[in-house]
Parts: sequence; C-alpha cells; structure tokens
Amino acid sequence: MLNRNANGSMVYDPPYLNVQVGDSVSFLATRPGHNAVSIDGMVPHGATPINGKLNEEITVTFEVEGLYGIKCTPHYAMGMVMLIEVGEQKASADDLPQGLPKRAEERLQAYLER
Repeated sequence: MLNRNANGSMVYDPPYLNVQVGDSVSFLATRPGHNAVSIDGMVPHGATPINGKLNEEITVTFEVEGLYGIKCTPHYAMGMVMLIEVGEQKASADDLPQGLPKRAEERLQAYLER
C-alpha cells in the first residue's frame, strides 16, 4: 500500500495478482493511512470479505475461487484499488459491479485488460 510509485498515486503494488486456492497474500502498511478492504459486490459467493483496519498489516488466505476487488477505504475515490483473481477462471469488465467511483472503475478495467 503506497502513496506513490511509477504507476501513479494511491496504489497497491502490485495492482493485480493471480493466485491459486489456498495461497496467501500479505498487505503491508508501508505508508500510514491505508488499509485493505473488500469492494462491495467483488467477493466470490461463500468467501469471507477482507476487512483490514487502517495502518494494519494483514495476511489473507484465499479459500474460494473467483475475483476479489480490494480498496483502500480513505482513498477509494482516488482509485486506490487492486484485483486478485483466485484460480483459473479469467474475469472481464462485465464482472465489475455498478456504481464504482470513476477513478477506481478506470483502474480496475485497466487491470483486467492486461
């Protein structure tokens, strides 16, 4: 969780991951004022939503296949989001929920196009 890197401001690095069921991902609070929380509508059915607190380093083990959208609560409107695809099924822009902040939606779509 970074204030800035080569990809811009308010970013997760990396912004996209593809992992397998049972893999774990750590969210490191390298700068104060960030967290990792599930985006509403972007948690696979049966999965536990991620709910990290500000400045908290957490490790999440992904037990359910699917697409997970992650946001930094204070910087969501600024586009501080990331995607984690668990398993082999590839996601598309059609998998994004309606009503996302504009900057967040633009970044998520760009991540899916990669």
